[in-house]
Amino acid sequence: MRTKRYRVTLTVPERERLEGLLRGGMHAARTLQHARILLLADAPPEQSGRFDADSAATAGVSADTVERVRRRFVEEGLEAALVPRPSTAPHVTKLDGRGEARLVAEVCGPPPAGHGRWTLRLVAQRLVELNIVEAIAYETVRRTRNKTC
Repeated sequence: MRTKRYRVTLTVPERERLEGLLRGGMHAARTLQHARILLLADAPPEQSGRFDADSAATAGVSADTVERVRRRFVEEGLEAALVPRPSTAPHVTKLDGRGEARLVAEVCGPPPAGHGRWTLRLVAQRLVELNIVEAIAYETVRRTRNKTC
């Protein structure tokens, strides 16, 4: 049998807090799920505890999730293990309000000479020519246009 690298041993107050979370009140689903995982993974120091696969099946998550929650508990503490990390970094857009206004103004105006209408690529090229942005993908133009028009 493989020895667990991150062993969860809850103190009495920690166990009571987790059981209280599960008993009632409004909490995020992921917080409740992590509390359930920690309670299932809890084992006294002299015992080996459950296998991750057993805990995962009982909690309805993957074994990797059990491993991650146990690791966060051991390395960062109870609060860190209960509160999920943000999924992604905040999204930064290339066009601010001024850029969006200019995009709308260009699209509402006449198309360039030799073209019957504005295409996404033409708008992107025009925004670069006007020094609104250094470079921009036509997909960004499409998303912005759909949001503003």
